[in-house]
Amino acid sequence: MTSLPIILVLLLGVGALMVFALAYAFYSDPEQGMAQATHRPEKLPLVMIDRYIAVGVIQIGLIFFGSLEMVAVFCVAGAIMGLGDGLIYAKAKLPHMKHTSSGLLAVLGLVVTLFYLNAGGAA
Repeated sequence: MTSLPIILVLLLGVGALMVFALAYAFYSDPEQGMAQATHRPEKLPLVMIDRYIAVGVIQIGLIFFGSLEMVAVFCVAGAIMGLGDGLIYAKAKLPHMKHTSSGLLAVLGLVVTLFYLNAGGAA
């Protein structure tokens, strides 16, 4: 499974549970989700700046310190975000191709990563 120290496993687990709980709050009652997350709609464009920077930092970190397995996990997360956002906008009859294409590129990244995992490592 992992060779991480148990305290880090516990902290990561608690963090994941908190994030999943917020996701459920937004899913079940968006107003309650906003309240629990303490986000303000007028500040969301600014919040997105640090979200995009954080994703970029993760990608750079994967280049320098990542494993193929973690790249696969990142690609799955990217596919969920891109395809999920694309579906939300497509259902609302709004432009969605930037979101949908980012999700499809993440799926392509996953396929390439799985190829290298099955081939026994990077070339």
